[in-house]
Amino acid sequence: MIDNITPNDSEIDAGVKKGLDRRFCIAPMLDCTDRHERYFLRLFSKNILLYSEMITTSAILRGDRDYLLGFDQTEHPVALQLGGSDPDALAEVARIGEDYGFDEINLNVGCPSDRVQFGAFGACLMAQPELVADCVRAMKSATTLPVTVKHRTGIDDLDSWEALLKFTQLQVDAGVDALIVHARKAWLKGLSPKQNREVPPLQYELVYRLKAQFPETQMIINGGIKTLAQCDQHLQQMDGVMLGREPYANPYLLATVDAEIFNDAAALIPDRLQILQAYYPYIESRLQQGMNLSNIIRHIIGLFHGEPNGRLWRRYLSEHAFRKGAGIEVIEQASRLLS
Repeated sequence: MIDNITPNDSEIDAGVKKGLDRRFCIAPMLDCTDRHERYFLRLFSKNILLYSEMITTSAILRGDRDYLLGFDQTEHPVALQLGGSDPDALAEVARIGEDYGFDEINLNVGCPSDRVQFGAFGACLMAQPELVADCVRAMKSATTLPVTVKHRTGIDDLDSWEALLKFTQLQVDAGVDALIVHARKAWLKGLSPKQNREVPPLQYELVYRLKAQFPETQMIINGGIKTLAQCDQHLQQMDGVMLGREPYANPYLLATVDAEIFNDAAALIPDRLQILQAYYPYIESRLQQGMNLSNIIRHIIGLFHGEPNGRLWRRYLSEHAFRKGAGIEVIEQASRLLS
């Protein structure tokens, strides 16, 4: 294990403080941002703010909470994203999230999937801004943690500047600590979740305008951001940036975040093999707990994105990690293909 790229307690504390300034966030993504991925990404930076995938209030209230909410302490700062629309249930789950040690409670008002719409939460809540404000107030009354909302610029034909202003003003009046704005509207009918990340045009200037209208409210911009240079450009206007798909596909993008975004002159920039070696003890500990290798390492497949023989690395892991009894030797063999 490479100790010098694994955050110690004091670095984690510093990361919690900086991460909650919303300077650089990793987006919550269903089936992606689980505890294994968060531990892996923390090896790149002590300052980025990580998010859980969206978890519904009903799942937490009725399901296996340790499985849903458990995480390693080195993941801090880490936020819990919730899906729901019942203020009382959200308040109770916010208390539970605080008890589990999360650093922020976030409400999803941006996901456009049919399943989420059927549950009456996600992006469809943008049509009910008063209800969202009630949810924010309920969560604020139940926890000392920051309560934030992730939302779109609009939905369907409810996409006017006036509608966005009204939605934002109600959340600010309810005491929201920050708004994370995906700079696209969402079409609830006719587009898939993937198409909703690509088809509606990005409207960065609209989000900048919204921030200018609410200068005292922390706002983070999300959507289509792929490089640290783009992050730096957005940070001239916004309080923070949130990236999603790009760092999942190309995690090494994050290797210079502490140096370039947080201006940490002492930040070490590990190479890919150092990151991989630092991840080994975590993999081994989870294998000893009976977890499948494929579930632990599916997030590292993109580690050698763009590198010579990176395709061989990806193919070997994809073909061998799912086999019964697969262990750390699968990763070691895949690594040999890189040279």
